[in-house]
Amino acid sequence: MSVAQDGLPPLREVVAAYGLEPKKSLGQNFLFDLNLTGRIARAAGPLDNAVVIEIGPGPGGLTRALISEGARKVIAVERDERCLAALAEIAARWPGRLEIVAGDALTLDFAALAARAAGAPLRVCANLPYNIATPLLANWLETEPWPPFFDRLTLMFPTRGRAAHRGDAH
Repeated sequence: MSVAQDGLPPLREVVAAYGLEPKKSLGQNFLFDLNLTGRIARAAGPLDNAVVIEIGPGPGGLTRALISEGARKVIAVERDERCLAALAEIAARWPGRLEIVAGDALTLDFAALAARAAGAPLRVCANLPYNIATPLLANWLETEPWPPFFDRLTLMFPTRGRAAHRGDAH
């Protein structure tokens, strides 16, 4: 097994080892390109001391980039139980820097998640599953009271018709 820059196996090997074919029913779109995931993480702004909520991390490509770019903590919300073991490997590599929340982002109490940031800047950075992207964004923008729980959103909205294994942004 080879090792990526972050000391973990390359994402394609992780996906193969856990048999993680993206599920269309979950709107999954895995990103494999480390240059792309790094650019997305940097687009979230300076991450030093920030807590980042990531929706639908899948096997953790963007998660790894967010931690590598300096996020104090990533709270990864994943509905697909098949991905939890791959995320646990990342959590073991960076103790205390990844909190895995197994659940559906549409029913999650984001105010309660925000309280876990303990005063640190809270960002949302995600390659959103296409089937929940619009309802999530609308919910976040309609949050009361205003200002919302986050100080910044960095979101990718993949298009539904593209292949789920593409390494580029959709």
